[in-house]
Amino acid sequence: MNFTRWSARLPGTQRRAAARSETAVSPDRRKEGSVPAARAVRTADGTHPVPAVDELPARDVLDRVPALVALVHGADHRVAYVNGAYTTAFGPRPAGGPARDALPELTALGLLPLLDQVLRSGRSRTLKSRKAPDGRSYTFTCTPVPEGGDRDAGVLVFATDVTDHAEAAERLRASERRQRETAVTLQRSLLPQELEQPDDLRIAATYHPGGTEAAVGGDWYDVITLGGGRTALVIGDVMGRGVRAAAVMGQLRTAVRAYARLDLPPHEVLQLLDGLAAEIDANQIATCVYAVHDPNEGRLVYASAGHLPILVRDENGTVSRADEPTGPPLGTGGWIHSSGSIALGPGATAVLYTDGLVERRDADLDEGIAALEGALAGATGTPQVVCDRLVRSAGVTADHDDDVAVLVLQHPARTGPDGDLFRNAALELLGGVEAAPRARAFASGVLTSWRFPAELHDLGVLAASELVANSLQHGTPPMRLRLRRTDRRLIVEVTDGDDHLPRRRRAEPGDESGRGIAIVATIATGWGSRRTPGGGKAVWCEFALPRR
Repeated sequence: MNFTRWSARLPGTQRRAAARSETAVSPDRRKEGSVPAARAVRTADGTHPVPAVDELPARDVLDRVPALVALVHGADHRVAYVNGAYTTAFGPRPAGGPARDALPELTALGLLPLLDQVLRSGRSRTLKSRKAPDGRSYTFTCTPVPEGGDRDAGVLVFATDVTDHAEAAERLRASERRQRETAVTLQRSLLPQELEQPDDLRIAATYHPGGTEAAVGGDWYDVITLGGGRTALVIGDVMGRGVRAAAVMGQLRTAVRAYARLDLPPHEVLQLLDGLAAEIDANQIATCVYAVHDPNEGRLVYASAGHLPILVRDENGTVSRADEPTGPPLGTGGWIHSSGSIALGPGATAVLYTDGLVERRDADLDEGIAALEGALAGATGTPQVVCDRLVRSAGVTADHDDDVAVLVLQHPARTGPDGDLFRNAALELLGGVEAAPRARAFASGVLTSWRFPAELHDLGVLAASELVANSLQHGTPPMRLRLRRTDRRLIVEVTDGDDHLPRRRRAEPGDESGRGIAIVATIATGWGSRRTPGGGKAVWCEFALPRR
């Protein structure tokens, strides 16, 4: 192998033959801007001349270069030369042998196919930051070295030690992973660890953090049992990413649970949240939809603050979109929210979701919602099965670029023995004082037909009597007594036209009233009251049924 002819074409070196061709260049051409060859010249102070590039011994230079240099030639990449740095890193390498045997480190690094590419294409290739068998990281540049006009002559392998850079990059990646794990842990800790399961609904939810960086989003959901058989469902999305968005999300979720305990209509809950969101961070915008399901009404009453529409599939597979009413996102202020409703009868399935499920950079948002409607129309099975199927149909993977939260609820159609555990009975309270004994007789007959134990029967009749008496004394018509049983509880509820909510108070020995609510609160598992749409109120109590 003629090393002299190879060394003249090393990377970064331009072979100049100006000294031989100088006589062929006319003085006029030289004046036009030609560059003379680098020559050794004596300096003005008489010191030794600086050698020209062409006069430097290439092998001596390569032997002193701290980078790793190897020269191979031929189709099987036979070793022609390795410098001292290469020998120090990987040990002596015999010349003349094929790289597959003589340079096993290149085989371990997968460089042999790269050498083939360089020979075929005649172009340099670079392999960045690969960890070698010696434990250090190198960036390899493979450059074709022609010989005698033949571009398949050989390849110069030039390796730069980038261990410090690689270790710094790995430390940075590890730090980012830890930050992401912290953010995801915070996000998940702020979400419900276990969903509440109401008597009348089956519910499942899922959350997928987006991307691989630490900037998780503020998607959230919750399920809140309100008592009296009613259930609140909420899903939201705090704009922005990172721990800050997750922290704001946690504050909003806590506030929703507190406001839900007031048993307010959905639009009033959003009105309170709107003011709170502005106080938490005026620059942090959040969307939210809050819905309440009442099994007696068979509807989902909801209010939306800039959030995506709820989708409902009925028992026949027809999907409806609850588009209106909706207002601006939380934190904008100056908007009066309103409530709407959509049917959710037995056999129906509703889906609440965040924009990560349907929004894509290359498609319109309505197209994503329409695709979700199509997936929901064909999705059957349990809520968890439906939830997983919707996520798969949307193409959500581990490297999805946005957070995804999905909440699926079903109002099952119960028949047969299971249907016998869910019953309703109602009585319109007409007339004056005679309504009280009629209500007691009605409650007694219903609870007897439902085959409740004697103790629970008596407690239910007493609670109905006290609630009816309280309504007759303090309420206004129309009045109604409603009894409802589920597989887990008995619910007694009385509605009237007065919107003044009762409160529990201590009755003095001489007081002739004020003991009814105290008695109900003492004997019942729970009690509460709320204002009803269109005016009036409902007062309820419930008794836990013995486990079978």
